[in-house]
Amino acid sequence: MAKKKDIIVGVIIGLSFLIFILILLLGVSSLYTDRDIYFGGFGKKVAIIDIFGVISSSDDVVRQLKKYRDDSSVPSIVLNIDSPGGGIAASQEIFEEIKKVRQKGKKVVASMRSVAASGGYYIACAADTIVANPGTITGSIGVIFEFPVAEKLFKKIGVEFEVVKSGEVKDMGTFTRPMTKKERELLQSVIDDAYYQFVDVLVKMRNLPEKEVLKIADGRIFTGSQAKKLGLIDVLGNFEDAIRIAGEMGGIEGPPKIIKERKRKLTIFDLLTKNFSNLLSQENFAPKFEYIFK
Repeated sequence: MAKKKDIIVGVIIGLSFLIFILILLLGVSSLYTDRDIYFGGFGKKVAIIDIFGVISSSDDVVRQLKKYRDDSSVPSIVLNIDSPGGGIAASQEIFEEIKKVRQKGKKVVASMRSVAASGGYYIACAADTIVANPGTITGSIGVIFEFPVAEKLFKKIGVEFEVVKSGEVKDMGTFTRPMTKKERELLQSVIDDAYYQFVDVLVKMRNLPEKEVLKIADGRIFTGSQAKKLGLIDVLGNFEDAIRIAGEMGGIEGPPKIIKERKRKLTIFDLLTKNFSNLLSQENFAPKFEYIFK
C-alpha cells in the first residue's frame, strides 16, 4: 500500500515539474520579438512598423528601424502610427532614427490611424510622406509637464516630508508642495525650449513658415482633413493606401509584399517579472516633459 502511495506522489511531483518546465519554456520563447511574418512570398517588400499607444520608450521601434534599414529586400517602410504621443526624448530618438533610414536611401511613409497627435505627429514628420484618414486626430503641437500636489492630503493624515537639498530648486516638481514663482519660471523656460524644437521640426520637415506654424501650434487638435489644408500631412487615405504609396516609392511593381514582426503575446513570465517591475518603476510616477495629447 505504501509503495502505491509513493508511486502516486512521484507521478504528481513529476507532472508538476514538467508543467513548470513547459511554462518556463513558453515564457522564454516569447521573449524573441524579431521573428518576421511574410505576406506574399519573397522579393522586394514593404516593412511595417507599429507605433501604438503612449510612447514611453524608443527601444523597440529603433531596433526595427535599424533592422529594416540594413535589409536589402526592404526598399521602403510604413510607420503604422496610432499614438497620442509621449516622452519627448523617446519621440526624438525615433525621429532621428527615421532620418538615418532615409539617409540610407530607403523611403518612409507615415500612416496615421485613429490618433497621431503630439509626439505621434512629431515622429510622422520625419517620413517622406504622411498619410492620414480624413477623421484622424492629429496636431496637439506642444509640450506639457504635470504632477499632482498632495500637500493638503498629507496634512490631513499627519504626514510631513523633510528635504535636504544641494540647491534651492533641486526638489522642483515635488508633489509635497506647490511650485514657487521661480520654479515655475524655470520650468516654463525648459518647456519653451522643447516647444520650439517641435516648431523647428515643422518648419524644416514640412517646409512651413515659422510664423504660420506658431499660429496653430498652441496645443489644438485637427482632423486629417483640416491637417491636409494646413500642410501638416500630404495625402488623405487609409493604411492600405500608405502601403501602396510606399511600394511605388520603393520601386515595387504591382501590389507590394509586406513584412512585419510577429506580435508578441503576453505571458505568465511577463506578469511575474518584466511587467510587474515596470508597474512599480519610479519612472511611472516621476513628473516628465511630454509631447502628448491628453
